[in-house]
Amino acid sequence: MSIQRVREYLAQFGVQDRIQEFDVSSATVELAAQALHCEGKRIAKTLSFQLNGEPILIVAAGDAKIDNRKYKDQFGGKAKMLTAQEASDLIGHAVGGVCPFGVNPGVKVYLDASLRRFETVFPACGSSNSAIELTSPELEKFAQFDAWGDVCKGWQEEA
Repeated sequence: MSIQRVREYLAQFGVQDRIQEFDVSSATVELAAQALHCEGKRIAKTLSFQLNGEPILIVAAGDAKIDNRKYKDQFGGKAKMLTAQEASDLIGHAVGGVCPFGVNPGVKVYLDASLRRFETVFPACGSSNSAIELTSPELEKFAQFDAWGDVCKGWQEEA
């Protein structure tokens, strides 16, 4: 089970007990915001893409959308999202619970600038009914991210 994988992964940082599990789905930004009683923009959604044949994750604010031009400028290729089956196989988490923790070896993780405006954000924890509240420094450390980027649009208007 993916949440158990994330729990074991986060144990190395001593934060596994901070994972919240819900009786309701948190598989979408809207559902996660309802479960957490917070604004949807504070949900740190993890999007999975294929770049030059390799899987990558982009963690972005709940109100941000991928900007194809920015994505191409940053990564040198077109944004191609993974299918649900590809995400499960290549990332190690099913859609609805994809997160940057406890992923398969070789998956690169990028954090989007849309997250920087918040004191804390809520990424999923490997299942469609889980989340953890993290500061940006915690997210950086626990996600073992490769770089910050700026590949999203739609969030600056509400800054």
